[in-house]
Amino acid sequence: MTIRLRLTLWFSGILAAALIVLCLAIYFFVNMNTYSDMKDQLREQALDYNVLKVEYGMNQMDLNIEKKSPFVDKDFYLQLVNYKDGIIKASGALQSNGIKYPIPEAKTDPDYGYVKANLKTKEGEVPFLIYQRPIYNNTANQELIGLLQVGTVIASEEKYLAGLRVILILSSMICLLLAFTIGLFLARKALQPIERVIRTTEQIQVGSDLSVRIPIEGPKDEIGRLVYTLNIMLSRIEMAYNGLDESYKAQRRFVSDASHELRTPLTTIRGNIELLQRMWSKTLDPDEAGDIVLAIDTQRWELSNEAMQDISAEARRMSTLVNDLLALARADAGYEMEKATLPMLPIVEEVGRRAGLLPRNAEWRIGDLSALAGYQVYGNADYLQQLLFIFIENAFKYTPSGWIEMSAVHKDNQLGIIIKDTGIGMNPEEVPHIFDRFYRADESRGKTVGTGLGLSIAKWIIDEHRGSIEVTTMEEEGSTFVIWLPIDFSPQPASIIMEGTDRNEA
Repeated sequence: MTIRLRLTLWFSGILAAALIVLCLAIYFFVNMNTYSDMKDQLREQALDYNVLKVEYGMNQMDLNIEKKSPFVDKDFYLQLVNYKDGIIKASGALQSNGIKYPIPEAKTDPDYGYVKANLKTKEGEVPFLIYQRPIYNNTANQELIGLLQVGTVIASEEKYLAGLRVILILSSMICLLLAFTIGLFLARKALQPIERVIRTTEQIQVGSDLSVRIPIEGPKDEIGRLVYTLNIMLSRIEMAYNGLDESYKAQRRFVSDASHELRTPLTTIRGNIELLQRMWSKTLDPDEAGDIVLAIDTQRWELSNEAMQDISAEARRMSTLVNDLLALARADAGYEMEKATLPMLPIVEEVGRRAGLLPRNAEWRIGDLSALAGYQVYGNADYLQQLLFIFIENAFKYTPSGWIEMSAVHKDNQLGIIIKDTGIGMNPEEVPHIFDRFYRADESRGKTVGTGLGLSIAKWIIDEHRGSIEVTTMEEEGSTFVIWLPIDFSPQPASIIMEGTDRNEA
């Protein structure tokens, strides 16, 4: 719910409560004034009669009335009730119209005072206002012997009050509707500067142009001060962002340049090491050296070979690190892969064949890949192979025994390549961090060789192919990685030539 609508609803709710209180006050005031004079007249009429008690003996009596004043008001209707004998006497107007007042029971105190009732007449139901005057026996116990009821028709008053109710309700609803409409309009006008702020910030977000500023219009009220403060904040953010962006670009250039520069000497080092190893092997040829020389050269060869193996291993590790850094530098620089529509099955089969030649301690299995048959993806073959090798080599690395299996599934216009192992696994809480750069699980730190960049590169390749990764793992029970890639349904070319290329080590 928008702020504009909330403000309007709050305003309308408060106005509705005020209108209800006002209308109730008006209605009760008019009601009280309308019936006040009539009630006084009814009471005066009731007190204007003397009640005569006539006793006949045998505990029988009759009640009669006589008017103190010689004038009789024809708008008032009288009824005298004798509780002792059950005799009811009514005025001629009541009898002629067949009207009977409701009579309260004598066993309990009657409802003295004023009573409203809808009574049946020859013309239908008519509202009456009745004043009831109890009559007591002039004895010590004040026995209730009768009731004098004086009433009058209040049809015109009830009609007037009903019309007043309709007017109050309709006028309140109209006022509330007008207030809601006007309040919504005023709230929109008042919050229009905030709409401009929202549009400008969305423009900055979409275009990534921090030089855009929010236009200041209208008075310098709270919203005007807010816009001014936001513009100052945007200026400072732009300065900080530009500084960070320059630093980040310089860092990316440094990583990219350093990676390029380091690849050449590392390649030279590895080539020289291999050359030295070949030269030493020729030196140790029994046909070309004597026994004493051969013994001395053998000892020197063992020492030199150990050193050369260490240098070669470190050079390979540094080459892997440099290649990984170069790949990540390309990713940070927004490198776009050259993509084409590719059949997925040949790529996965080639990776499976070449993975069987890698050093490992566990059994390598190639499961059911038939789910990939006939389907294609839009991507880069080299990077897709590198992606699969990253997960396969990780499985080889962390599976000292057991087996590693690669299979495939097809689900919801996506192809899934499953790489499952029975290795050491990991804590499920570490899964959200395994794709972070240089992150390695504590359980394997120091036990296996690696840089912690392989899965970061894999995540970048997956994102570039609009795919996703699903990880299931448990400590000492192995891990399962499912790489999901969207199927490309564009027409497949008549022939596709797959060129095997060397991948970057993960």
